[in-house]
Amino acid sequence: MLIPILTFVIVASVIFGAYWVLIAAPEVREQGALRKRLKGGEPTVVRVTTLLKEQEKLSSIPVLNALLNGSGHLVEGLKVKLDSSDLPLTVGRFLLLSASAGLTAAVVVNYYTHRWQFSVLGLLAAFLPLLVVNFFVTKRLRKFEEQFPEAVDLIARSMRAGHAFATGLKMAADELPPPAGIEFKKLYERQNYGAQLTDSLKAFADRIPSLDARFFVTAVLTQRETGGNLAEVLDRLGAVMRERFKIRRDVRAKSAHGRLTAYILAAMPPTMAVVLMIANPAQFKVMFTDPLGIRMLEGALALQVAGVLIVRKIVDIDY
Repeated sequence: MLIPILTFVIVASVIFGAYWVLIAAPEVREQGALRKRLKGGEPTVVRVTTLLKEQEKLSSIPVLNALLNGSGHLVEGLKVKLDSSDLPLTVGRFLLLSASAGLTAAVVVNYYTHRWQFSVLGLLAAFLPLLVVNFFVTKRLRKFEEQFPEAVDLIARSMRAGHAFATGLKMAADELPPPAGIEFKKLYERQNYGAQLTDSLKAFADRIPSLDARFFVTAVLTQRETGGNLAEVLDRLGAVMRERFKIRRDVRAKSAHGRLTAYILAAMPPTMAVVLMIANPAQFKVMFTDPLGIRMLEGALALQVAGVLIVRKIVDIDY
């Protein structure tokens, strides 16, 4: 009699245990969780999403980034210049690089001269990164001006084939290499995402300090207000740009000798001074200790600056 009872209890325990584990227990947990949510006992996790692009950081250092963001419009011009140079530099990194160059040059000059007046002049090395950025901005702008007539012709051909002006902008953005392709992509995306075409074109002209870009924007805006055949206008504009580009190349070729001479004349005095300072520092030290030598150096610096400005004005041909 005992064995059947034990057998019944074991079988019943296995069945009810399996029912509790597989069916009853999950239902109890779900009901408990539902009651907690209804009572507000369990906080609801809310995922916040945004469609806005995060603001570009001006520096990877949080304190410096906060200071630069709070400076308002003071760093906007520098940011535009860095973007135009296409260099991997943030505003904060550029400012730190400039400060490091100036302080390093001041320390080196003070080490050789032991006079604070010339150490202050060494701080002028802080402008070297700006000169490098300006060089890359000019280089990128010249490459853009070389590609710009082809972009204008491509837009004109697309409009002559029946496409809209915005479609022509997209074709120029897809077909042209950088930097022209990148700039037209920014122009197309700006107006494609809801901005007025007039505002997008004005931003395009502000972003690219080129007379050809202003001609292009003026022609398009004038045609939108007065009407006319925009494809024909762009064809003529492209021909004018090519002629201006030929004249620019001709002028640069004929003035290359003068510009090279100007660079050599401007670089020779400071280069010779550095070479003599390193080769024979004891003899060159007289220029920093004797009062007459100090006055000679001050006069040489003044004449050097004046000579660089005059020669630059001579070789800078406006075309």
